[in-house]
Amino acid sequence: MNSRAYPPPLQRLIDELARLPTIGPRSAERMALFLLNAPKEQTQALAQAMLAARQGIGRCAECHYFADQAVCPICAQKSVRQKQMCVVEYPQDVMAVEYTGKYKGLYYVLWGCLSPLDNTGPQDLPLRQLIERVQREGIEEVILATGSSREGEATALYVRQILQPLKIKISRIARGIPVGSTLGHSDRATLAEAMSGRQAIDR
Repeated sequence: MNSRAYPPPLQRLIDELARLPTIGPRSAERMALFLLNAPKEQTQALAQAMLAARQGIGRCAECHYFADQAVCPICAQKSVRQKQMCVVEYPQDVMAVEYTGKYKGLYYVLWGCLSPLDNTGPQDLPLRQLIERVQREGIEEVILATGSSREGEATALYVRQILQPLKIKISRIARGIPVGSTLGHSDRATLAEAMSGRQAIDR
């Protein structure tokens, strides 16, 4: 073994941490050393929380958001929610919209967007279930809140086309979101303005 290398268990921890998004090798090293020197109870609590989340969190049967039951807390409150449905790309986008305090309707998470480069087509997104849920819940307005990237715009256009036969109001969030950005990376005030300033899409 290289005398200047970390012991294998520590190096493995560093390597695994470095695989996380936005975490480079140096940051992973600092995190690993912090965990190694932290109280044993703290590292155990972190490990247990990670396992519990991985094992106990699934997808809501109705909107595909994160859930630890059959349906998520938002869908469980649908009787007091407005007859609106906000269609987003990813689960983190739900919380981004919720934090604005400007929206009180339901959600639908696509878990992606149309992207020919990634071989993601309409068949890879839960679009049939979206149509069924809009009809079942008596939704009056669908708000297309996909990102402003080329893929996000293409997804919004496609969803609009498949929902048009339902004769409901379809709107798109305003252009407050920077071009190429996603909802999860937008600040709360900008996203609130984009939601409040949404525009109806001509049928």
